[in-house]
Amino acid sequence: MYSSSLAAAPLVREPVHAPVAHLVRGGIVEGIHYGSVVVLGADGEVQLQIGDIEAAFYPRSAIKPVQAVAMARAGLPLDGDLLSLTAASHSGEERHLAGTRRILELAGLTEDHLRNVPDLPFDPVVRDAWVREGRLPSRLAQNCSGKHAAMLYTCTLNGWPLENYLDPGHPLQQAIAEIVEDLTGQRIAGVTVDGCGAPLFSLSLHGLARAAARITTAAPGTPEARVADAMREHAEMASGSGRDVAALMRAVPGLLTKDGFEGVQVAALADGRAVAVKIADGANRARVPVTAAALARAGVDSELLTEFQGEPLLGGGQEVGRVRPVRSLEPVTGVARA
Repeated sequence: MYSSSLAAAPLVREPVHAPVAHLVRGGIVEGIHYGSVVVLGADGEVQLQIGDIEAAFYPRSAIKPVQAVAMARAGLPLDGDLLSLTAASHSGEERHLAGTRRILELAGLTEDHLRNVPDLPFDPVVRDAWVREGRLPSRLAQNCSGKHAAMLYTCTLNGWPLENYLDPGHPLQQAIAEIVEDLTGQRIAGVTVDGCGAPLFSLSLHGLARAAARITTAAPGTPEARVADAMREHAEMASGSGRDVAALMRAVPGLLTKDGFEGVQVAALADGRAVAVKIADGANRARVPVTAAALARAGVDSELLTEFQGEPLLGGGQEVGRVRPVRSLEPVTGVARA
């Protein structure tokens, strides 16, 4: 039964995206990235919206902190680096592989129990070294292996079957769906399969931002606070060395952020200010500067965000332009600074 306090599921429709970033070369707009952006104030009210923040969309891996909260609520006893790995899209570094093995060992399981798809490490440097060594794709190296190991551990703790833990009707996935709805405040619009094989729930960009804010404002010791603390304190376990999301959490005090494939990112501060971004064409070159601009629009000190202004466009080896967020994302005066 759905809670009567939940809003209706977002409508499944073609999103009405709007320009969120310009590709500027030599002072001329060469290209336009479309997308949607929402900025929430500490009171949860929408302070800025661009594009379509209410249409159903897939948050991809940006939903992982919510999935981790659901597992923590279901009794997952992990904290610190292993709980951060539970919410990770990791780079496949040795620490990520070792952490996943530790979770499996705690569950009394092995890599053979994982049902995520085999893959090479996500980080290109790590992947190249992996290939040079003649190593093949593996479930352990795939960037969602920490989440899958934690899913299996949660199943063993609750006496749930392991073989079909990725079935949307499995008790684990039903429990996760319930928490997705609880934290987003809305019913799920639909369920499909994510790249790793796990169920992927469709919600709105607004709902994703709302969920992140609820996680960062939760009382100390709650599953939500445990997940937020773990990801902030062990940012590289939730991503990897050199990853922009880890650098962003180090740069902005109290910030929790998670990216997802196809140009998705969500971020929230300890006071509940939150942003969520979807780049329509999935481009990372737009995701990073648009997220930084949205955080500045939310009141984060722009000086903390300097390194996230986007990579320069080169012409003949020299910088000739950048991807620049649209003017409506520029900070307004008089906003409290983080």
